[in-house]
Amino acid sequence: MKRFAHLFIGILILSACSNQQSPTVKPVENPFYDRAFEYREKGEADSAFRYFNKAKDYFIQNKDTYGAGKCLVNMSIISTDKGDYFGGQELAVSALKYLNERDQKQYPYLHPNYNNLGIATHQLGDYIRALSFFDSAIRFAKDSLDIRLYLNNKARTYQQIKKYTEALKIYNHILAGESKNRKEYARALSNIAKTKWLQDSNYNAAPTLLKSLNIRISENDLLGLNSSYAHLADYYSKTQKDSALIYAEKRFVIAKQLNSATDQLEALEILIKLNPKERTKEYFERYKKLDDSVQLAHSSARNQFALIRFETEQHKANNLVLQKDNEAKKYQLIILISISLFILFFGMFWYKKRKQKMALEAQNAIRKSQLKTSRKIHDVVANGLYRIMNEMENQEMDKNVVVDRIEDLYKKSRDISHEEPISDTQAFHIRIASLLKSFATEDIHIAIAGNSAKLWQSVSPTVFYEVEHVIQELMVNMKKHSKADKVGFRFDRSQNQIHIYYTDNGIGMPSDTKFTNGLRNAGNRISSIDGIINFDTMRENGLRIQISFPVTN
Repeated sequence: MKRFAHLFIGILILSACSNQQSPTVKPVENPFYDRAFEYREKGEADSAFRYFNKAKDYFIQNKDTYGAGKCLVNMSIISTDKGDYFGGQELAVSALKYLNERDQKQYPYLHPNYNNLGIATHQLGDYIRALSFFDSAIRFAKDSLDIRLYLNNKARTYQQIKKYTEALKIYNHILAGESKNRKEYARALSNIAKTKWLQDSNYNAAPTLLKSLNIRISENDLLGLNSSYAHLADYYSKTQKDSALIYAEKRFVIAKQLNSATDQLEALEILIKLNPKERTKEYFERYKKLDDSVQLAHSSARNQFALIRFETEQHKANNLVLQKDNEAKKYQLIILISISLFILFFGMFWYKKRKQKMALEAQNAIRKSQLKTSRKIHDVVANGLYRIMNEMENQEMDKNVVVDRIEDLYKKSRDISHEEPISDTQAFHIRIASLLKSFATEDIHIAIAGNSAKLWQSVSPTVFYEVEHVIQELMVNMKKHSKADKVGFRFDRSQNQIHIYYTDNGIGMPSDTKFTNGLRNAGNRISSIDGIINFDTMRENGLRIQISFPVTN
């Protein structure tokens, strides 16, 4: 489990300090700043982000750098909390340019900003730099509660890179502190037991983990219970599967109460791995729906925050253009008034058109990004899960193999926004054969001809990536709609072209058929590699499809 227990703490600190100002700066009344906090308290993160952005510009306009820094810290924490780690990292670094590390009055904003920077950097996989940021957060923190929270995050990072000795030193230091906070005590106990078990698989962590769990139950600490159930499920997964299932189920319930999709997905992975085969499909369905919604939510959040900042920067740029026009007017004499008015009206017309054009381009860019992300989710995650489910229904599969393939899909879904195709060392012809055979059942016979290693020579991974997903889409479409029991694939290469011929004896495809998103995506993929795909819609029975695309010898 990779939850950082204090992600909201930085915002709570900011709330308590919202009326503080550096003694070297004259306080500035900022209506946007107050509105931002109102939205944040209501849980409306999007509106809060927008008004913190407006408040930042207002502070900068009034030369209040401290106020601008506070707004950027809040925006950074909101972005990180929504899964936009690159955005959170960028905003946190920008905040440091406005905050003064020599002014102790600004420490209440410096330490949560460094901590948030550490969290975002950790989530992006740069663990060594994350440790440095947590050290900076500790350096500027004065309250013992904040320090222990940041030490806890630092220990988690050590645990992530398997430096268990360093992690245990920190956890034991936290445990030995003078704090009488039972929640902190339980967290330290659980983390120590988990780390010792990771360090030594023979270590009996159960007594300590259960002690921590009982404290958290008595304190009604939902975040703590989520962590305890996760640790216990992991601990018992290899020795007492019944116990592991019980704790995984409890964690799933708690994660739903916390509205944490990530924790629900992790709980479902354990349930899929350990449950009997007859229940696995039920958890698959839950996993698929939840994972799709998580990916779309993260993509939407990143696009939304980027659009808010884009609109603000564009508005500032347009204001500068207008200011320049107004300054120029001061130096115009009466004899140039008519010319000046003409230029002004022309400039306003141009400004309006340009603003409309930029807004339209921004909307189109976001829409294109969302469609592209949606297409990748469909091809990589949805079709991948459908393929696994199809194999489970018709073939005997080892559950560990199923879990490994689910984990592979999960990793691919986390990197869904990457432009590069995911590499695979397996030969192209073997991958194609494996893909096609995975759809074969007792009732569906699949014939393959011409799929040799020589056929795919000189075909780039990018082209193959697109072709593989097109073939997968055709097979999914066949399984769902065609009612065919015989399917044939023939591969041929002539000169600088590869030809793929698909046939089945299903119900065919009428000429007025409306293509689904999947088939449209298949056409777009083939077009992207300068190929063509033709559907024979004139046949009364069965379906024929021909695909051709160029290759380099």
